[in-house]
Amino acid sequence: ARGFSTAYSYSPSRPVMTTICDLPEDVLVELLSLLPAQDLIRACRLVCTQWRYVVDLTTLWKRKCQREGFYIQNLDRSVSDWKIFYLLCNLKRNLIKNPCAEENFQHWKLDNNDGDKWKIEDLPGTHGKDMLDPKVHKYFVTSYGPCFKSQLITLQKEGYWNQLMDEKRPEIVVKDWYAARFDCGCRYELTVRLLSEDYIVLEEFHPEPVVIEQWNDATWREISHTFQNYPAGVRYIWFQHGGQDTQFWAGWYGIRVTNSSITIGPLTL
Repeated sequence: ARGFSTAYSYSPSRPVMTTICDLPEDVLVELLSLLPAQDLIRACRLVCTQWRYVVDLTTLWKRKCQREGFYIQNLDRSVSDWKIFYLLCNLKRNLIKNPCAEENFQHWKLDNNDGDKWKIEDLPGTHGKDMLDPKVHKYFVTSYGPCFKSQLITLQKEGYWNQLMDEKRPEIVVKDWYAARFDCGCRYELTVRLLSEDYIVLEEFHPEPVVIEQWNDATWREISHTFQNYPAGVRYIWFQHGGQDTQFWAGWYGIRVTNSSITIGPLTL
């Protein structure tokens, strides 16, 4: 290896080697904002003091919101914690499983199944109407005896840790859709409870039952409620709906329900 030397000689024209820690803060924010939130919190914050400082910056979480479509200009003054805002936006989804009867009765507990029992039908159904949402194709329908079904949502399993629920109290939005047959009267009921670890009811939404008369318009209607400023300690959400027909006809002439949802997070999305 004639003429080859292992000695390193400095040259002003040679680029100086740098590490990622030497990058300017704004560049480091841009790079770290590409990483998943879980990696940022559980790994990157532990690398060094500088990284912990950058991961905790408002600008980093606002940048992640911009990247993923959660950022709206007029939110700047109303968002007090952009990290929590991002985490809630990222978690936000329908916590009700099988809301539109696509998986038969999977995930639902049939609390009351009287008369000719619960049944699943295709929209629009006999003497019924289609929904505005084209993604909904089926519904659950009740009979002449009381028919109620429920789901119990465990918040920690869905990613909502105890400290988040107790300190931030994110909005919990409940929605349900119901309709009657044109030719038969029926009754609809909804109950949603926020439960503690010991299943104590901390807050409840239980409006007056809706009674629909015979020869109605068969239109699908939405019922909605938002839980805000509820007590600390919420660990479960219990959702129950159902009803029956009011004319006691054999078959499935009772209330129809579908497209139920429970979402947790900013109301702005």
